[in-house]
Amino acid sequence: MPDPNTDPQRDARPTLEAVAARAGVSRATASRVVNGGAGVRQPLVDKVREAVDELGYIPNHAARTLVTRRNGAVAVIIDEPEFRIFSDPFFSRQIRGISRELNAHDAQLVLLLVEGSGDFDRVTRYLAGGHVDGVLAFSLHTDDELPAIIRRFRVPTVYGGRPEHPATEAGEAPQVPYVDCDNRGGAREAVRHLVSLGRRRIAHIAGPRDQTSALDRIDGYHDVLPDAGPDLVVEGDFTVEGGARAMAGLLETHADLDAVFVSNDMMASGALRVLREKGVRVPEDVAVVGFDDMTSVAEATEPPLTTVRQDVEGMGRLMVRLLMERLNSGTGAWPESVITPTELIRRASA
Repeated sequence: MPDPNTDPQRDARPTLEAVAARAGVSRATASRVVNGGAGVRQPLVDKVREAVDELGYIPNHAARTLVTRRNGAVAVIIDEPEFRIFSDPFFSRQIRGISRELNAHDAQLVLLLVEGSGDFDRVTRYLAGGHVDGVLAFSLHTDDELPAIIRRFRVPTVYGGRPEHPATEAGEAPQVPYVDCDNRGGAREAVRHLVSLGRRRIAHIAGPRDQTSALDRIDGYHDVLPDAGPDLVVEGDFTVEGGARAMAGLLETHADLDAVFVSNDMMASGALRVLREKGVRVPEDVAVVGFDDMTSVAEATEPPLTTVRQDVEGMGRLMVRLLMERLNSGTGAWPESVITPTELIRRASA
């Protein structure tokens, strides 16, 4: 009697031929069903799926790729330092939305981080290797090499945030769609709220000017306060410490300041810390409004932060849906970009 621990049949995986035999169909028909091909009548599809379940058959990924010409994987590329991605809840929310929607489409998320110029070579090699079906890229900067790399390899892509580069020239790939919130409109609402409170000396702690979200929020600030001097707009870096530095600088140069609109909640938390350390009362002396509504930040500040909400997780889901629309389009049509609304969330800081 053979030793069960050495029996070659003990660990044998069910084959596609076995599935076909159990379902009473040809191997080609079983392959089309298992690997997502089309052109099989529903009764036969049901028989094959039943055989797969009964036998515990696991599809061969390489075979599926040959049939569908899809890898079942999507690259998420973020052009930010690692410390920001894992410390700023904005990124975790967006990745969570992307991951949940990819799961619904039975696709795998491949995270690629870009911290320096050397990383672009690695990303280029990876995309050139055809390992993914598409790309979701966000937190782009004006000097980013990513758009050029994506155009070069013509990888189906959706951007998170409005890209800086203009419409493509003749002969290039079509304009890449994007998902963004109404940054300019949200900024206008924030500043109008401060004006409605009777505030007259309103500063703005902006994000980096090499990102369109920051530029749009600066424009929204100036839409409401067109006569505000350039000295009232101080650039930060979307981090807590960047907001603290900017707030300290404003207090030194503008003793009459009575309100601040801050371009994201992380910087707003840093600004609030400095105001508290300087003995400035919020909102009695200086009112503060942020942007994003990262509740883990906005509800934990002292006082809780009034801020502009954008649906970050929902935007991640929308990015995936636009990409899948592009991948599943028989005509290769490019979907339209989406701008999502914002909402002012009032708490105690303004």
